[in-house]
Amino acid sequence: MTYIRLDYGDLALAGLLVVLNGGLSMALELGVERRLAIAAVRRVVQLTLVGLVLTTLFALVSPVWTGLAALVMILFAGHEILARQDRPLAGYWAYGLGTGAMLLASTLVTLFALTTQLSPTPWYDPRYAIPLLGMVLGNIMTGISLGLQTLTIAVVRDRAAVEARLALGATRRQALLQPVRLALRSAFLPIINTMAATGVVSLPGMMTGQILSGVEPVEAVKYQILILFLISGGTGLGSMAAVLGCAWRLTDHRHRLRLDRLAPAAGG
Repeated sequence: MTYIRLDYGDLALAGLLVVLNGGLSMALELGVERRLAIAAVRRVVQLTLVGLVLTTLFALVSPVWTGLAALVMILFAGHEILARQDRPLAGYWAYGLGTGAMLLASTLVTLFALTTQLSPTPWYDPRYAIPLLGMVLGNIMTGISLGLQTLTIAVVRDRAAVEARLALGATRRQALLQPVRLALRSAFLPIINTMAATGVVSLPGMMTGQILSGVEPVEAVKYQILILFLISGGTGLGSMAAVLGCAWRLTDHRHRLRLDRLAPAAGG
């Protein structure tokens, strides 16, 4: 099995495409060249650091260090979920709900794959555990972010309708059923689109990377199918936990809507 090695000159050559985009932004006065440059530099620095960390983890093969690396990834992903909310829950719920739901879903799905389909020796081998968690985590993060954002926006927008249902005797579950369904549909949409388009419209990065490294296409396809199934299951589990938890938090035992448990809108 052979693969094509890249040197820094190859990377610099590809980086000219980013420079080209920056030049187009300046020419068309789009104003995104600064953000584009910062994003590009940040990506290079982050990936370089990740490469160094993974090299160390692969050499150690320690359950403690693998677990710590996974925890750091989940905590950073939780911060990203919070950053994408216009009206997050107030207090520690703002960070805790999304992070907790993501921790639950990503841990269950990753352990399921490591102890059944993949079965590396040892099962916590970071060469398998960390990349697998990263792929699952990124998609769960997107699903939870969309679900929470959609739910809070829908509840604030439809406040009068929700409170009218509660006043007419509906339980908090019944009153929030439509916003919850809307939020879960939003959470599922990206992974549904990904699964529908994969193989026809696009070749996923993992599959492409395996093929470029010399893996037979049929074997790369098997791995990609497995990953998509794991991502789908994790996204559903995490999004459902986060959205239902948020709906529960936005009501109380007396079946009242509690929008006071949301943080104030930015600038409001």
